[in-house]
Amino acid sequence: MTIAHFDCFSGASGDMILGALIDAGADPSAVQEGLSLLNVAGCEFQSAKIVKQGLAATKITVAAEEQGHHPHRSLPTIREIIEGGDLPDGIARQAMKIFERLAEAEANVHGCSIEDVHFHEVGAVDAITDIVGAVLALDNLGIQRITCSAIAVGSGTVKCAHGVLPVPAPATAVLLKGVPLASCDEDGELCTPTGAAILTTLAEEFGPLPPMSIAQIGYGAGNRDNQNRPNVLRVIVGEAKNRDSSDEIAVLETNLDDVTPEVVGYCLERLLEAGALDAYCTPIYMKKSRAAMQLTILSELADVKKLEAIVFTETPTLGIRRHEARRTKLDRSIERVETPYGSIGVKIGRRADTILTTSPEYEDCRKAAANHKVALRAVIESALRSWWNRHG
Repeated sequence: MTIAHFDCFSGASGDMILGALIDAGADPSAVQEGLSLLNVAGCEFQSAKIVKQGLAATKITVAAEEQGHHPHRSLPTIREIIEGGDLPDGIARQAMKIFERLAEAEANVHGCSIEDVHFHEVGAVDAITDIVGAVLALDNLGIQRITCSAIAVGSGTVKCAHGVLPVPAPATAVLLKGVPLASCDEDGELCTPTGAAILTTLAEEFGPLPPMSIAQIGYGAGNRDNQNRPNVLRVIVGEAKNRDSSDEIAVLETNLDDVTPEVVGYCLERLLEAGALDAYCTPIYMKKSRAAMQLTILSELADVKKLEAIVFTETPTLGIRRHEARRTKLDRSIERVETPYGSIGVKIGRRADTILTTSPEYEDCRKAAANHKVALRAVIESALRSWWNRHG
């Protein structure tokens, strides 16, 4: 399994993350080609090698930055830009999760709903380029797991759209809840909201470098000239040593005995669309032998409040039970195969170097079956046949 570990000894920002990934070998032309699919002008960047306090690093410059134009955009507008383009579904979904985390943090700070948040610098073309570009670069490198060190945030104050504020800035502080921070005597803001949102959305764990064999190292340069440490972000890319992958998730549960199956079905659809890892119902009997359903949701820790809000909105429940669970996972990757019905993604499950499961992606198979007017099982069998023919 290919890992990218971000070493944030001097903070993190969107352009530093993208620069580090390109420095580590991501193809800038492929990233730019992906950005061109967005229906927004100015999503173009240049990458150049510079030296920061003796360290060679890649500096990203977005075309929109040179124009000095930073329009405010709401989350629905950002969603139209990203989902309205022709980005692959997985890329668009990850990018939107990052923007949704940013919106939730801003809403928390300003006391409004996420739909009413109007991003300032974060809504500008340079931030869209950094976020979508980072997701594209990770995909280009074939990264399957992301980890991150403790994050240095800086010290003192920072001047932003709302005046002079303490470091970390309010939205950054919200985004970094539960994340280990590294002490740092560098004056000013080292970790930006965009950098914090990318890392806290995509990283599976925060801590020391995981067991791995290093293949590539990349440095992304920031805009600052620090006093005590170079303003660069390091990413270490390599292959994981044999060990089981695990993470922490939240398990949400509630019992429902006064709601129709159709309402529960609609709630399940909304939960899965909003990013639930899984959501399902189990038949149960409650007191006085009343037939009921137990709704169970598996959630990333960062998505708990959002998913709880959907359950409270769509069902008559008065409470939701919650506990955290640690799960052990197979290493997962998607490999695309060509079939008579088009390109189909096959999900691969590995433990160490042994492939244990292969499963064609349902949505790919469903669309192919509908387009070619054939049985779904015919597409599934064809995809598996193609995969096995390739791997013997």
